[in-house]
Amino acid sequence: MSLDTVKPAPGYLKHLPVEYQDLVKHGQYGQKKTVKDMGKFKELIEEHPMCAGCAMTLFIRIVFLALPKPEHTIFVGTAGCGRLAISQGNVPFIYGNYGDTNAVASGLKRGLELRFPEQDKDVIVMCGDGGLVDIGFQGLMHSWFRHEKFTTIMLDNEIYGNTGGQESGMTQKGLVAKMSPRGKVDEKMDMLGLARVAKLDYVCRLAPTNPARVARSVRRAILVARKFGSTYVQAYTSCNIEYSIPTPEVMKDAFDVEKDRYGFEEEISDRAKEYLREQGEKIK
Repeated sequence: MSLDTVKPAPGYLKHLPVEYQDLVKHGQYGQKKTVKDMGKFKELIEEHPMCAGCAMTLFIRIVFLALPKPEHTIFVGTAGCGRLAISQGNVPFIYGNYGDTNAVASGLKRGLELRFPEQDKDVIVMCGDGGLVDIGFQGLMHSWFRHEKFTTIMLDNEIYGNTGGQESGMTQKGLVAKMSPRGKVDEKMDMLGLARVAKLDYVCRLAPTNPARVARSVRRAILVARKFGSTYVQAYTSCNIEYSIPTPEVMKDAFDVEKDRYGFEEEISDRAKEYLREQGEKIK
């Protein structure tokens, strides 16, 4: 996709649905929008079938806002809550099978580089902890070790929220869930540590408590992936249904978890810092 395909011929535009006309005239294609602009333009994602109060949808909305070039972006995902919202966005989305997201993204990114050598085409894997860490672990790690040039974003709700509440590798030790009545036996997997082992140039962990920081971190991950290869963003996106969090308290939970055990971490290699400064990013 490109701006040429997003914008129809002038004589044809009036025959398209009003929503699409608004997207062409008032969307973020070809423009840089910030969190301060939210609610003032036609966003790439506005509707979703997710549960009321879902923190994951807020995070996904900010991810779409952060895209450097949405008209040149493709998402790859798999089964799970996240794909219900991602697929509603006005950015191409490939719904992969369980376990193959990073393999699909690897081939897709390589193919795009061959087909469009003069244009940056961003590929982003975005799915839950079950799809990435449990079922997709092999493909995830091999793409990291090969430094494939795309970003991986984990929607970490620390459980299988879409299939009844089974524990995942990212579930907290001791947690009692619907499908793990005896409690999680093992520790939560250290995916940040594995990202360090793979020597990724950009690694970040965050909660959706600071939208501007989320947008900045996602944008940095995408930019660094273009130049140096795999980057990783791990986001706490609680499941208010499986954890019985009242809808009005979803964000309070995010702040509490962030303070307790999910504090913001951002690790950027020296070469990535230099590159981000060249792209206009303010790096300390």
